[in-house]
Amino acid sequence: MIDGRTEDAPGAQAAGDGQDPARAAIEDWVRDLAHHLEIDDVELDVDAVLRLAGQAAHTVVRPAAPVTTYLIGYVSGLAEATGQADHPTASRAASGVAAELLARRRDAQDAGDSGDSGGSAGAQDA
Repeated sequence: MIDGRTEDAPGAQAAGDGQDPARAAIEDWVRDLAHHLEIDDVELDVDAVLRLAGQAAHTVVRPAAPVTTYLIGYVSGLAEATGQADHPTASRAASGVAAELLARRRDAQDAGDSGDSGGSAGAQDA
């Protein structure tokens, strides 16, 4: 399920329902991919993922966006698989860690120094 919407068959979302075509394409892709990965019942907050990816892209470098979201998904799945937390809880926790680290990097950039983030805090486009 995506953003609390009802589950449809993959590819069933049409852009002609007044929805932004880009948003419809993303939701259609997520639904289709989730179906083929056999995780139809996993809830995904697309807006939260895109927001965090955008923060990573603008705070670190653009390629940090997919890497950040991959790592959050990986650690969330690992936590669920090992019984440490359910997926929503693990995902929120991992996203919170990433958001906090990005906020510290932004603050360090605003202060004009590299901070203690362990790497270059300069925003760059790749």
